[in-house]
Amino acid sequence: MRKKGIAVCLFTTLTFISLIHLIEALSALLFNNPVRLLTLYPFINQQLQQLSATTYIAIAAASTAILWGITCVIAFDNPVETFLNQILSDARKQTAAETQIIENKSELFDLMYETVDSNTETLAQIKDIIRNVRAEVKDIEPIKVAMEKTRNELSSLRKQMKTIEEKILFANILCPICEKPLQPDFNICPYCGENLKISQSIMTVKDYK
Repeated sequence: MRKKGIAVCLFTTLTFISLIHLIEALSALLFNNPVRLLTLYPFINQQLQQLSATTYIAIAAASTAILWGITCVIAFDNPVETFLNQILSDARKQTAAETQIIENKSELFDLMYETVDSNTETLAQIKDIIRNVRAEVKDIEPIKVAMEKTRNELSSLRKQMKTIEEKILFANILCPICEKPLQPDFNICPYCGENLKISQSIMTVKDYK
């Protein structure tokens, strides 16, 4: 219907323009008035101005009649109504077999409707599943945050255990004189000044004996 309205407006406008040209041509022929509308057309205005008044009238009249006829055909022709009337006319002339065919087609339409309805239910179920998945993803987010926190805590524990291991390792090294904890790379005790190399050699000899 929208296309039909656009077509009617278009051809009505063209018919009106042709009618204006026809009036101008009659005025030029009967009253010797100058032709002005033909100068509005670019590129071909000079060729159009060379037309005689009789030719101008003939072309304008023919264009007006043709465009008006097309407008009337488009305006008064209702394809939907024609189609429905044709269907009703054919339905009156149908035989029993044709009626059965129409019923079969009706059953097919019912089946198509049921299929569409089933697909609609399936889509609704899919939407519910997607909604549930989104909710579960939101529930997983706190778990992810907790795991990240646990990972950081484990890293901190590793550092503390390493520190404790170093303390334990260093705690086993004592000065044989003052018995204070020393580091493995110490050669002289910073507390009592004992030469640790000599002490270690003495301890090694004692162990050997």
